Amino acid sequence: MAMSMQDTEVVRGLKGLADRRASARLRAALAIGTTPDTRFLDELVERCAVEPDFSVREMLTWALTRHPPAMTVPRLLEEVRSARAQARSQALHTLSKTGDRRAWPAITPALLSDADDEVARSAWRAAVVLVPAGEEPELAAALATQLGRGGRETQLSLSRALIALGEAMEPTLCAAKADADPRVRTHAIATERLLRDPDAGFESAIEEAKRVVLLGGPGREG
Repeated sequence: MAMSMQDTEVVRGLKGLADRRASARLRAALAIGTTPDTRFLDELVERCAVEPDFSVREMLTWALTRHPPAMTVPRLLEEVRSARAQARSQALHTLSKTGDRRAWPAITPALLSDADDEVARSAWRAAVVLVPAGEEPELAAALATQLGRGGRETQLSLSRALIALGEAMEPTLCAAKADADPRVRTHAIATERLLRDPDAGFESAIEEAKRVVLLGGPGREG
């Protein structure tokens, strides 16, 4: 029995997603997102977990957001619990793009403190998008447990997440500036400085915070 034109397009799209050339995978993801078809969902999600090219991953995320949230969100929530770090990271990233707050319960303390930096960063970004009104202080407290973690990019991601919570994060940040760990104090002071002066740049804020900690100052803004 001959395949319909629609079935032929599905087969072509699935082959494109598996092509060894990143450019071909990018075109396939673009085509799928342009004409969404739920028969692609499983393959899109699975491809996100293994795709090595950043641009293709971004296009896969876009293609997923073009499908009905009622279909995509449950599938993404399954991936959040995957043993594969990239699967967790990309699922969280895509959930942050959908903005569907039904996903909020999946943003657990375990994800916010995931051992993989990319997963944790994706969880932080998703959390500040999905957090229900009134729960920002609790989220700020959970995020603050990660202050001082990782390298500059990881620390900048956390600072941005905390700053995105606005006034809700200020009491937690204030407490962190008195933490026994100098790395936590430094990161907290740098985050506060970035909040007060976004144009200062994170590297400059970190270096100034290091000086404040070294001199034993509280790092409070005047």
